[in-house]
Amino acid sequence: MSYSDGTRAVHAGLPEPVVGGPFLPGPVFAAPYHLDPADGPGDNGYARTEHPTRRNLESAIGELEGGRTLVFSSGQAAITALLLAVLRTGDTVALPADGYFTVRAFAEGTLRDLGVKTVLVPTAGPYPSFDGVRLVLLETPANPGLDVCDVRALAEAAHAAGALVAVDNTTATPLGQSPLALGADLVVASGTKALTGHSDVLLGYVATNDVALFDKVETWRKQTGAVPGAFDAWLAHRSIATLDLRLARQTQNAAAVAEFLASRDDVTGVRWPGLAGDPSHEVAKRQMRRIPGVVSFDLGDEQRVARFLAASGLVFAATSFGGVHSTADRRAQWGDDTSPGFVRFSCGIEDTADLIADLTAALDEA
Repeated sequence: MSYSDGTRAVHAGLPEPVVGGPFLPGPVFAAPYHLDPADGPGDNGYARTEHPTRRNLESAIGELEGGRTLVFSSGQAAITALLLAVLRTGDTVALPADGYFTVRAFAEGTLRDLGVKTVLVPTAGPYPSFDGVRLVLLETPANPGLDVCDVRALAEAAHAAGALVAVDNTTATPLGQSPLALGADLVVASGTKALTGHSDVLLGYVATNDVALFDKVETWRKQTGAVPGAFDAWLAHRSIATLDLRLARQTQNAAAVAEFLASRDDVTGVRWPGLAGDPSHEVAKRQMRRIPGVVSFDLGDEQRVARFLAASGLVFAATSFGGVHSTADRRAQWGDDTSPGFVRFSCGIEDTADLIADLTAALDEA
């Protein structure tokens, strides 16, 4: 039977019911396990390579993404594992020019030192020829500018040139879009953000239906050890059950916040792909099942951003996004190539009317 997103999120990765047992068994805190003296390990031998709590989480994310999944200790651990497992000296990788800046820094440092060439491509285009490119990494919606690209069209172009395609699905989440179904070879994401949504877990993952690619990334993880701990894996799995509900309120809040900000003459550069008239609205409407709860805008300078955040009673000044609490982040302070007053605003699950009232008062005071 085919279930809706909410049902899938609630039941994803749960083991078969055991009488007297919990719906989601608690985390298994073990590094080594008892082995069969004659035959060696069964399902579990050593926690770096096999772990039951981690397998349950991978099953849950895999059901939502539509591919076999490997989880990592952070989003950065996942994306560097993908890049280093796939790329070799002499290869070229195409990265989003407006995507997560630490990935570009990794490419311009570690990958360059390994002899891998990087081509930076804006998410909204124009796009170069992918001839001679080994891997095309897309990030859509891009973080923090929120441009959206047509995954299916770019995957077709990249495959025609012989390139692999990976999509960073952090902002959208697997309930927002399905990159593997759109033609991508791999999905990578930070589960720290909206997937787990409670601002208490560091997590990343890679998903694919390509057996050879899966084996490469899994071998990399086994040999480097970038695995999440048992409790983090359990917290993440527990949190996924409410993903559909959290995203629904965050999207509702983002729609109201974007419209409110766009109506003010003291706020510029409002971006949200769900907003009619946004440059990415049409492709997002075709490609995405829901628009994430992240809005970007500009308040002119860093002092005004600081006054706005100090005046707000509901919005926390914090980096990261996708949590149940509304947060705002002046991205230039972290090295992003943004203007001094650029704000990435992550809508939480507060009551919509309360959030708009708080933003109104804070902007008026700022």
